Amino acid sequence: MSAAASRPWVRILAPIVLGLLVLALWQGAVVALKIQPFVLPGPIAIGTQFGLRAPFVLNAALITALNALIGLVIGTVGAAIAAAVAASLRVLDELSAPIVTAASVIPIVSLAPALYTMFGADAQTARVLIAALAAFVPVYFNTLRGLRMAAPIHRDLMRSYAASSGQALRAVTLPGAVPYFFTGVRIASSLAVISALIAEDFGGPIKGLGTAITTAVSSSNYPLAWAFVLGAIITGLVFYGATLVLETAATWHRVSA
Repeated sequence: MSAAASRPWVRILAPIVLGLLVLALWQGAVVALKIQPFVLPGPIAIGTQFGLRAPFVLNAALITALNALIGLVIGTVGAAIAAAVAASLRVLDELSAPIVTAASVIPIVSLAPALYTMFGADAQTARVLIAALAAFVPVYFNTLRGLRMAAPIHRDLMRSYAASSGQALRAVTLPGAVPYFFTGVRIASSLAVISALIAEDFGGPIKGLGTAITTAVSSSNYPLAWAFVLGAIITGLVFYGATLVLETAATWHRVSA
């Protein structure tokens, strides 16, 4: 065991020190090079705006987070069901794979205005659907891969025990697919936040972090715009951390074993 592994506090302290160093260098560069705020404001200015406008940042973050969360749940559930069906029917997998791949490269900049036209510019539906689509793809592919990762020797063993298909599914297939599923969910959590945020820049209700960033930039309040960007980063980290906690809770027995 390495010295760093034997001291958990090192793994916690090292990123914090590195982060503070980066912020110090960033602030020093802004001051020394006299970088204008419209190019890049300093961390102090951004932090000041974040503190002064914390309620507004929090309100915008909650709106974006709610859209991303609903989209993440819809996309994850839909992807898990679709992957289970595709894993059972190979022909369906072969037919759907090109469609899912094509869906993964649909540009949000063109999809968002179309969905706003379909569902109305005063509803959050378009943002939720975009987040759901972004979440669907990684969960689908990772879950499908996990469902097919059961080793032939394990399947043969279950058949030798005269286990039913349902018993084999519960004992071998699903436990092996769980880590892959949660890998997809972790990827999808960040994508859902990013997609919902970007969708806010192309219409819809005047709410959310994306709209707030655009409004602050149009008002030439660049430190405030970056404060909302900081809010978006925190939102994404919260989503990622929450999915990581869920994964740890669901797979703790595998680690302990």
